[in-house]
Amino acid sequence: RLFKTEVIRRLGPWRTLEHVEFEVLRWVDWYNQRRLHSWCDDATPLELEQTYYAAQNPSPTTVEEERPTLH
Repeated sequence: RLFKTEVIRRLGPWRTLEHVEFEVLRWVDWYNQRRLHSWCDDATPLELEQTYYAAQNPSPTTVEEERPTLH
C-alpha cells in the first residue's frame, strides 16, 4: 500500500512498462538502503547492518595473535 501511494499514484501517469520498472527499482533501493527508520534509531538500514557486522567481526589487524615459537 505504501508503494502504491508513494510511487504509482504520485508519479503517474506511466508511459511505458520500462518507466514503471525503473521507478520500482529506484523505490526499492531507497526503501531497503537509504531511508531513515525510527526502529534503527533514525539510521538507514544499510548503516545499521554495517554497524552490526563490524561489531561481530573485528578487524584482524586489531587482534594480536599468539604464535607458538621454538624459543
